[in-house]
Amino acid sequence: MKRHLHLLIVAGLLLGLSAVFVVLAYRLFGKAEDIEFGMLLNVAFLPIQVLLVGIIVEGLLARRERNQLLHKMNMVIGTFFSELGTRLLGDLTAGLASRAEVLSRLGIGPAWKPADYAAALKWAAAADFRFDGARLDLPGLKQLLLTQRQLLVLLLANPNLMEHERFTDLLWAVSHLMEELAARPHLDALPQADGEHLAGDVKRVYGRLAGEWLRYCRHLQHSYPYIFSIVVRTHPLQEHPSATVV
Repeated sequence: MKRHLHLLIVAGLLLGLSAVFVVLAYRLFGKAEDIEFGMLLNVAFLPIQVLLVGIIVEGLLARRERNQLLHKMNMVIGTFFSELGTRLLGDLTAGLASRAEVLSRLGIGPAWKPADYAAALKWAAAADFRFDGARLDLPGLKQLLLTQRQLLVLLLANPNLMEHERFTDLLWAVSHLMEELAARPHLDALPQADGEHLAGDVKRVYGRLAGEWLRYCRHLQHSYPYIFSIVVRTHPLQEHPSATVV
């Protein structure tokens, strides 16, 4: 009721102001015909004005809604990396056959520029990540993923991620890898074909995980530099991660 009263008051004030200007124009110029013609002309252009204002307002509202959705999605993505993604990235990186090259290509630093992220993303998208079975800790990976099963279920059910196809693909890849590992009571001495199958699942996860991690860090550096500060010091794609500021 109070809101409607407020609108009525504003509408009354605007109508009263319009009437004042009409009277003022009549007193100054004294030509009712010109005033009537001007009012009729304004009414004729009113639909166009409403159309233009409507388009502008709709665009502003759509942009605001999109920004709010992106903010919510980034919060969800941040939760994933805080609880699972960063640890998973580190554990998988330890099993890479070409770990040193990955660290040099994807190891973000505090002075990274947009061009650095673009180059890293391009390289990660084309890279053929290969894993050394002797270095890859499949039992530890299985335990890590099973402890975060509920998180994965909650993230996949989050409606804010419906429009984020890349990140949803990552979640499905991680979830699939978890199910593959959980279905095997023993992960030692696997048949060659089975080991190659799991290696393909791990490779799928790592390719998607590396790309989303780079995009997440780029977002933090731009929007939350204080969070980026500790991420850049502790992320696993460097030789000696440490939270200590030096």
